[in-house]
Amino acid sequence: MDELFWSIARTSGIISLCLLTGSLLLGIMARSGRSFGALSRYTQSLLHRSFSLLSVLFAALHVIALLADSYARVHLIDLLIPFFGEYRPFWQGLGTVGLLLMLAVSLTGLLRQRLSQPMFRGIHLASYLLWPIAVAHGLGNGSDAGAVWYRVITVVSIALVATAGIWRLTANYADHASARRLAREGAKP
Repeated sequence: MDELFWSIARTSGIISLCLLTGSLLLGIMARSGRSFGALSRYTQSLLHRSFSLLSVLFAALHVIALLADSYARVHLIDLLIPFFGEYRPFWQGLGTVGLLLMLAVSLTGLLRQRLSQPMFRGIHLASYLLWPIAVAHGLGNGSDAGAVWYRVITVVSIALVATAGIWRLTANYADHASARRLAREGAKP
């Protein structure tokens, strides 16, 4: 039975990381205010939310499977207090930090209408911290980290996010986003 839980934990962790990567990329695209081919801004926003939600669900499945697997030696306290786990405490602790950040970002997403815009944005920016922590957790603690296919997925993900992050910091991105914000504010009564 432990092998089943272990397989579920591995698979769900990898799927969650891939979905998190997609969510981050779609978030950057949507924030730019541009359409990308068939992906309108509305579609990008919907996909961003869907990828985020699925990433959280697969992360929850990852954690539940690890808790059920006696070989993994993950305990409930490890989900709240990072860096004190039995197996590779630093890398496991990064997983705990990533999980807590994921919960904070998800909750603020659900409560967006009740939060001030600066508070929402401030917490939502933690996504940029969450992603590299999740990647580091997978590389340091994942049993598949040495496999070629896992390294290819990781390298491609890093390249895509780095490219999108660099684009996010360019003047062209900022100019377009500012023009969109000014247009939106000008449209308010």
